[in-house]
Amino acid sequence: MATIEVKTLANKKVKQIDLEDKIFASKPNTGLLWEAVRHHLAGLRRGTHSTKTRSEVRGGGAKPWRQKGTGRARHGSSRSPLWRHGGIAHGPQPRDYSFRIPKKVMLGALRSALAAKFQEQKLSVVDQFKIETPKTKELAKILKNFSSDKKLLIVNHERNSNLELSSRNLQGVKLVLNHEVNPYDLLNHETVVISEAAILRLQEVLAR
Repeated sequence: MATIEVKTLANKKVKQIDLEDKIFASKPNTGLLWEAVRHHLAGLRRGTHSTKTRSEVRGGGAKPWRQKGTGRARHGSSRSPLWRHGGIAHGPQPRDYSFRIPKKVMLGALRSALAAKFQEQKLSVVDQFKIETPKTKELAKILKNFSSDKKLLIVNHERNSNLELSSRNLQGVKLVLNHEVNPYDLLNHETVVISEAAILRLQEVLAR
């Protein structure tokens, strides 16, 4: 069975806990990870891009010249897509890029992301995030005990105002609760530091 050490914020070993082989010892499914990341990034797109069609461009109400007798091609509007300053044909319009994926796919991707971090030894478990006062400098020193990477994800099992205030100004550091974890965040951060209660709750849900 897969095991992992539980440490204090001072990086001292407290105990060792067992992890579900179904989650942490399995081979990461890159196909599921790709689908989950694509789904997440699509949901972040604002989709506000817009171009004007010939009916939306200002002007062009009068026919440029009469239909016959000028020797030139016939035109009904100077705002035709064929003209300079005319409308755009088949240009981008505002749209929603988000899409739904099956719940089992998302859960499978989350298992794979956790397995990848565990197998790469970039997953650390702490007994609890006990911070007496909200100090960014102090938290930065604590996190250096676990990793020197610039991008680090903190996963806690409950809201902690001192932890939130201490971490929000640290560049590359993101704090989420265990029910907010998604595959994109796990893959987008080099190191994951998670509380013992959070990882136990996560594996309880994912092992079903």
